[in-house]
Amino acid sequence: MRDFTLTKYESLLQAIKETDYSTCTVYDFLKNNPEKCIILRHDVDRAVNRNLAMAKLEHGYGIKSTYYFRHIEETFKPDIIRQMAGMGHEIGFHYEVMDKANGNPEKAIEIFREELEDLRKVAEINTVCMHGNPLKPWSNRDLWQKYDFRDFGLTGEPYLSIDYNKVFYLTDTGRTWADLKIRVKDTIDKSGGEFEANAKADLKAISSTDDVIRLIRTEKVSRICLLVHPNRWCEDFGGWAKELLFQNVKNVGKAGIVWYRNTQRNKEITH
Repeated sequence: MRDFTLTKYESLLQAIKETDYSTCTVYDFLKNNPEKCIILRHDVDRAVNRNLAMAKLEHGYGIKSTYYFRHIEETFKPDIIRQMAGMGHEIGFHYEVMDKANGNPEKAIEIFREELEDLRKVAEINTVCMHGNPLKPWSNRDLWQKYDFRDFGLTGEPYLSIDYNKVFYLTDTGRTWADLKIRVKDTIDKSGGEFEANAKADLKAISSTDDVIRLIRTEKVSRICLLVHPNRWCEDFGGWAKELLFQNVKNVGKAGIVWYRNTQRNKEITH
């Protein structure tokens, strides 16, 4: 069976339902702090109809997850957002305001305020999550070095509010679950410790969705956060093959960016 299809994602949902894990949104996790859970999070980067299809599939299994919507014409579709919210999914804001403001935090916070208000006219927003553009020298979460998202009545930001020393983080960034050197902005902070040491051994064995399913079935990791980009999960072969080709080309470029920035960083340290 092909990976990164809705059929394969359904296999993942079935595996979760056969375990003792509960599933939760980002907001529910931050609010209730469950002991044994899988946090399901989605970034609505493009192909909004694929996001809707995934939301409907989850709803059929009684699963609620978080969908972070970008404020761009391609994805900011109020009717679709309302449909997802009506299924019980959490709607969040996938902000990219530092990119839009060319790295100027004063301008960025005004854009953030306006775009958040636009989304709140459509759905309740309790958490936000930064969008990562690998070509930009800054990160959108740099905004919170100067400002506080809590001032906007927000509960959290997954990159800043979840302790990933206590939550095992898996992402399909690059259209693979493997921890390859292609993550430019989708990175998390860990301070180390026993949890990370145990998780690293599992992470090395994970590259496909079947590997993720096997890990879930063992139930040996108490808390898992899955970041799934629905635009990468396509059922029809034409769209699936196009996504595969696009992502492979993109991964080569991202690997080059990571290599270059690491080289520059090492030069700065040695000098």
